[in-house]
Amino acid sequence: MTTPISPIGSTPAPAAAGGGDGGLRKAAEAFEAVILRQLMASMRQAKLGEDIFGSSATDNFREMADAKTADSIAAMRQFGIADMVERQFRSQLGAGGGGVQ
Repeated sequence: MTTPISPIGSTPAPAAAGGGDGGLRKAAEAFEAVILRQLMASMRQAKLGEDIFGSSATDNFREMADAKTADSIAAMRQFGIADMVERQFRSQLGAGGGGVQ
């Protein structure tokens, strides 16, 4: 079975561009994860006192744990940021004739 070839300069078919819904959905979730990471980093900076057991290794571990937590929360789509981003780009794709500009 061969894949469909699109004319030069045209937008590739959704299936060829990363699975249709999957590409936009994953990008929206990744954006939500970035926002959540920044939120968690801001919360970590707002501390009342010095950490007596703190070190750069502990900080690195916390950053990695926060990143994984942010990814997990974004995958659950509970905050709604990914849904709003996806909805906005879907409306632009529908009204703009098939391409994001």
